[in-house]
Amino acid sequence: MMNIMELMRQLGQSDLVVHPVALGTAGFGVSIPSAVATDQLNTFVSRGGNLVDTADSYASGRSEQIIGTWMRTRGNRDDVVVATRVGKHPDASGLSARAIVQSVEASLARLQTDRIDLLYFHAEDVGVALEESLGAVAQLIAQGKVRHVGASNFSAPSLVEARILASGGLPRFEAVSLDYSVMSRGLLEGEIEMVAHAQQIGLLPYANLAYDNIGRRGGRILGELDDIAMSHGVSLATVALAWVLARPSVTAAVVDAESVTDLEALMHAASVHLTGPQDRALSEVSH
Repeated sequence: MMNIMELMRQLGQSDLVVHPVALGTAGFGVSIPSAVATDQLNTFVSRGGNLVDTADSYASGRSEQIIGTWMRTRGNRDDVVVATRVGKHPDASGLSARAIVQSVEASLARLQTDRIDLLYFHAEDVGVALEESLGAVAQLIAQGKVRHVGASNFSAPSLVEARILASGGLPRFEAVSLDYSVMSRGLLEGEIEMVAHAQQIGLLPYANLAYDNIGRRGGRILGELDDIAMSHGVSLATVALAWVLARPSVTAAVVDAESVTDLEALMHAASVHLTGPQDRALSEVSH
């Protein structure tokens, strides 16, 4: 079995090195009480995890507050890679320079930290030029309040536009976050994957365990997952996540768990290695 350092992966061209399983916190402060959230965070780092993924709009900022209190209490800020999103909080929506600066200042206060390691644009803002948004981030980077920038739910053409702007001196996207699973492969595979590969951008998909719209195809996928899970002695969800992590373009996968037990099973996916035939079988049945 690999040790933790062997599992770690570089994010894009940045100086961030992350565990392949990132902890999603969309449920913190909503379906997951703060005490359970804290238990998850403690378990996550005890298993070698370091990338905690949140957003200023999750529970209207409550998710960030829980994470901030946890980091302050443990005194482990330097050991955690904090990723948060701006653009959807009702008090500062959109990606105007003013909204971004206001959102970052509020996030820093809730997270009780002086910097955000990875700042995502939560979604595209067609009413604001991307140059303005990246320009605001450039100032925040210069002030030490943000280290790197990423894009969540951006189209391939927008990623290309960002690359052109980066060639002129604006910050480059180091990460792209989007929906991806063995059940739902369409958003990542194709243009976005090609653009990300060409630009050396890390892909950090979420919703990696989605089982919506099962149908006949979904039933075949679940059957294959079940067979592989039995051969490895792990859960079906662990195999589904292991398949995602085996994609060459994926740096890390963001997982949300309802319990510590579920989280532990998902963390195990980083060390589950599917055989060639198993990987091909899942890829073929889910194509």
